[in-house]
Parts: sequence; structure tokens; C-alpha cells
Amino acid sequence: MIRATLVRALVLSAAFAGFLTPVRCLGQHGYQLPTKATQEPSSELLSLLQQKNMPKHSPILLRIFKEESELEVWKQDTTGHFQILKVYPICRWSGDLGPKLHEGDRQAPEGFYTITPELMNPNSNYYLAIDTGFPNTFDKANDRDGTFLMIHGDCASSGCYAMTDEQIGEIYSIARGSLLGGQASFQIQAYPFRLTPANLARHRTNPHMAFWKMLKIGNDHFEATHLEPKVEVCNRRYVFDAQHPPNSSKPLVFDPTGKCPAFVVNPKIARPAGEKQHTDEVEYAQLVNANVSVAPIYSGLDGGMNKVFLAQFPGSIIPLARVLPTGSLELPQLPPIPYADNDGSVASRLFGSVFGWKPTSQTQTLPLIRPTLEAGPKATPATQIETVAAKPTSSKPSINEAAHNDSPKTEAQ
Repeated sequence: MIRATLVRALVLSAAFAGFLTPVRCLGQHGYQLPTKATQEPSSELLSLLQQKNMPKHSPILLRIFKEESELEVWKQDTTGHFQILKVYPICRWSGDLGPKLHEGDRQAPEGFYTITPELMNPNSNYYLAIDTGFPNTFDKANDRDGTFLMIHGDCASSGCYAMTDEQIGEIYSIARGSLLGGQASFQIQAYPFRLTPANLARHRTNPHMAFWKMLKIGNDHFEATHLEPKVEVCNRRYVFDAQHPPNSSKPLVFDPTGKCPAFVVNPKIARPAGEKQHTDEVEYAQLVNANVSVAPIYSGLDGGMNKVFLAQFPGSIIPLARVLPTGSLELPQLPPIPYADNDGSVASRLFGSVFGWKPTSQTQTLPLIRPTLEAGPKATPATQIETVAAKPTSSKPSINEAAHNDSPKTEAQ
């Protein structure tokens, strides 16, 4: 065990030194990492870890909330559960609420992403960067494309989540420590907003709602258990914490674009997640019945930033219409992702009647509460509304994608 741990540490150290990965990500042969990429946690951070019973090298998980402009770092404590370590205000994100669809649309990704050492970039022009790995398996299954979607420094964004240099330095240090400590990869959960009943009620008319409800299942699994959800993709859908049905000898194989296999969810996850979903459903119904105000589908602005940065960076959030080539907001309406089971029994009960969802004839059965449900027939491809956004306001080159120049960059940004 000691020998295996030592070998892994040496391999990962080599990766971070740039011996095993392209220069764009972690360096190159013989390259010494810059000091900023090898900084140790501050004494304040080490003290916080000790207070929260979190080993220095224990696994981490990141959660991003666009509308609130916040990034959370969660870390595993000595019980094996994830607890929140710190909340960082996001300095800048671009686009609007909703997933990234195509190269050049300036949208920051939403979904579940797996970060390996190769996606850690110490050589970014924007101090340090963590590549989200977009497009992931779900994005590819739904024909979404884009490159170099990052969490980085410099507080300027074109499809990325931009932090201050000091923030990304600390986040990078925490992530690097966990990877060197034995975590093979860590998860990023990126959401449009905190998926509370109040926020869902405010955004209930948004065309992305079906996609967000799908993300909410994974969100609820995590919030109900404080365990990292296991993510699979089949039938162009995210599937969370799937395992073999009882007495099944069939291998559990997930085809991102094919029919989902029969699977169940462990009752230790399904029950608390189901209870949370039911509680949320009741509160959502009350809010809708009270006719709470509905948020505009489009903000008309290019992204956002946490309010703590507004005074420091005045004028950073500009109207989309000011920079669109056509001078207008002509955004095509595309059908949302269907997400209910054939008879409406589970997805409709949890989300349909309350969230205004109607069962369709081609849908997926999801084991949200009952851990013995099976996946249904293949659904139509998931397509979403395309959002057009503004060019960056930073004096630096476009951070990841320009609206009219989709050529790959020579570095992660």
C-alpha cells in the first residue's frame, strides 16, 4: 500500500511538472512549474481545514452557481462525507443562464464535469487555469461543441468562470493537493443558480427548465447525502448513482446516445434524495399557486459578477444588444429536453404536475425514489435554446472564444 501510494504520488508529481502532458495543460519535458502553481496552502487555510476535520489531501468537489456568482469548494472530512470548505465570489462569467451549445456563443458550461491532472494548467495567460473538460460525454451526445472552457484568474471571461488571481491561486492549490494526495479526478457541478424551489419558480418559464430539472436530480443526490454523485450518460441524459438491478447478471453499459440499461439507485441515496425532491415539490407548488413573479428569460446582459466586485470593476457588465452583429436579440426557440417516464408516474409526480411538465411518448424512466425502476425507450435528441452574447470587455485577447474566430488557442485561457 505504501509503495503504491508513493508510486502514484511520483507519477502525479511528474504530471504536474509537465513530463506527462502537453505544454498547454501542465508544462513540457524539463519544464519547471512556476511558483504560483506550486504554492502551499496558507496558514489560515490549513487552520480552517483542521477546524473542519478535513485532511490536507482529502478529495475535493467544486460547485458553481451562475446567477449568484459563487464558486464553492467542498472537501471530504474524516467521516468520508463532503462538507463545504469555502465560498468564493466569482469575479466574472459571460453569456446568460443556460448551457453552452456551440463554439463562440460565449456561454459558460452547465453540467457535471470530471477534472483530471491533465486539465490543470499552470501556464495560463490568466494566472492559473482549470479546464472544465467541456464538452463532456453528455455535451458530445447532444452535439454541443466548444474548447478551453476554464476556471481561471484575471477577472475577464468569454465562456469561462473568471476569478481573481488570488482566488484561483488558492483554489488551484487545494485541487493540486488533493490530486497529488491520491484523488484521481475531482468533479465540478456547474448550475445556472441554486436549484431551490424559489429559484425554480422564478425561472419556471425558461426554455432550459427541462435541462435544469435533470441537473437537479444530481444536485439533490449530493445535497441529501454529501457524497459525490456517480455520473453516467445514456439516451442523451445524465443518470446519477446507477447500479445493477438485484439478481441481474448483465453488465451495466451506458451508451451516451443509446437506450439506457435497466438500473437501480441505492436506497441509501434514493430515499433521502426523494424526500428532498418531495419537499421541494410542495414548496414549489405553493410558490406557483401564489403566482410569484417570473424572471425574464433573457437578462439582456453579457453574464454577471458577484456584487462584491461591482465597485472595483464598474461598467464590466454590458448589454448584449450593444455588441451583437445584427444589433438585436434574435434568439431561436428550440424544443426543451423531454424528461418524464412513459406513464408520468415518477418524473411527472416529482416534477411534472408542479413544474408544468407533461409526459411524452418517448421518454426515460428514472429511479428517483423507487430504486427498482428501469430506463424507458430512447428519447428525441436534447436540444436547447442558443444564446448569443457579447465580446469580452477586457483589454486582453478573448479568453477562450471569439464570436467570429473559433480557431484553437495555443494556451488554455
